[in-house]
Amino acid sequence: MDKLVIREWAESDRPREKLMEQGRRSLTDAELLAILIGSGSTKETAVELCRRILKDVNNNLNALSKKEVSDLCAYRGIGEAKAITIIAALELGRRRRDEQVIEVPVLNSSKRVYEYFRANLQDLPHEEFWVLYLNTGCKVLDTQLIGRGGNDFTPVDVRIILRHALQSKANSMILIHNHPSGNLQPSQADKILTNKINDAAKIMDIKVNDHIIFTDTVYYSFRDEGLL
Repeated sequence: MDKLVIREWAESDRPREKLMEQGRRSLTDAELLAILIGSGSTKETAVELCRRILKDVNNNLNALSKKEVSDLCAYRGIGEAKAITIIAALELGRRRRDEQVIEVPVLNSSKRVYEYFRANLQDLPHEEFWVLYLNTGCKVLDTQLIGRGGNDFTPVDVRIILRHALQSKANSMILIHNHPSGNLQPSQADKILTNKINDAAKIMDIKVNDHIIFTDTVYYSFRDEGLL
């Protein structure tokens, strides 16, 4: 009799599908471990095997993390590769717990945006157009370089901007580009592009919070100047 692999289980018992449909927090510890090992033995499924392993450590993941490869290989259905996978996953969890949470800045003003992103554009000899995608708390979800051009022109595809916004589930975004010449004033093309992006974003209920032009020492905010 072959081992019972996850894809052969009843659909309601498949932890991978459960994770996709209901989210990672819907899975039990045994189901998460079962995803790691993929299959059980001829006598029990991966989930049943993982339940038994957890029962032997009183369902305590900290106790499980102290097990060596040889300890896990004592279970029928757990070979060296599976034991190493379990140990590696638990070690990653331990390291994550020990790491400091990096505080993401709140970008709710043009000055904060300039201070946050200035180093990325400083001293560039060419124009670049970037978009910061934000959540409802004005914290960065994603940062994307949209276009790179010459001294005074950067090609920008509005469809790409909106696609990234949808992919990152952004509530709002901040448009950024630099003027290597040092001229702070927005060109007519800058204004037209800003309105074009703003109008397209409104259709998807995504707000353009600002469009900021960077130079090495100062900035121009469309929002502050009443253009947005």
